[in-house]
Amino acid sequence: MTYEPALELTALTKRFGDKTAVDDLSLSVPRGSFLGLLGRNGAGKSTTLKMATGLLRPTSGTVRVLGLDMAQDPIAIKRQIGTMPEDMALLDMLTGPQYLRFVGRMYGLEDGVIDGRAAELFEKLDLAPGPKTLIADYSFGMKKKIALCAAILHGPKLLFLDEPFEGIDAVTNRTIKDILLSLQSRGTTLVLTSHILDVVEKLCPLIAIIDEGRLKSYGTLEELQMGGESLESRFVDLVGGTRTGELSWL
Repeated sequence: MTYEPALELTALTKRFGDKTAVDDLSLSVPRGSFLGLLGRNGAGKSTTLKMATGLLRPTSGTVRVLGLDMAQDPIAIKRQIGTMPEDMALLDMLTGPQYLRFVGRMYGLEDGVIDGRAAELFEKLDLAPGPKTLIADYSFGMKKKIALCAAILHGPKLLFLDEPFEGIDAVTNRTIKDILLSLQSRGTTLVLTSHILDVVEKLCPLIAIIDEGRLKSYGTLEELQMGGESLESRFVDLVGGTRTGELSWL
């Protein structure tokens, strides 16, 4: 039996005025895989994820998610995916449990199911704000945790994570890794962006590197590391890093 990819981007382009943020990018992500999407700041990673999740309309090209066309079936797609954007897009004037109730109800979950899943996630992630504490008063790391809870609460088939480990302590970092690997083991497809290359190296068997909106490399981690190069070295080679950290006055 042949299955369509979980995510298929074809000749995807996004322009903002005279600036091309994503340039003719094509990528196919198999179902059940864990993709690390790498690039420098401004390389087009977040723009690519926003188009893949229906938050931005492409200038040209197509997005297919779980066999559906984003331009034709955006609602059906959004019911089946989870998204943790870099800016988190939370409702700051709700408490954490209230926010998860709101998110869960959008996906048609009953309150008892939402509360049970929320309690388990809060315990796993050591997220225990006061019952009346608004998300606006959460620390940055706590906001990251609640955004992750919201992204996975409904059991998505495809999960997009934009910089999920930024501002996260080492213990929670380990817990999040375990949660993500558990999701993958149950068949969830994951797409993750991160500036922390060693995290990507440990989590993601599949790697895509983009620079200036163009796909520079796509393949397995083993393929990228052929010849004994580290992921960091290969990444720097591909995006044209030539500057050293030496200072002329030292």
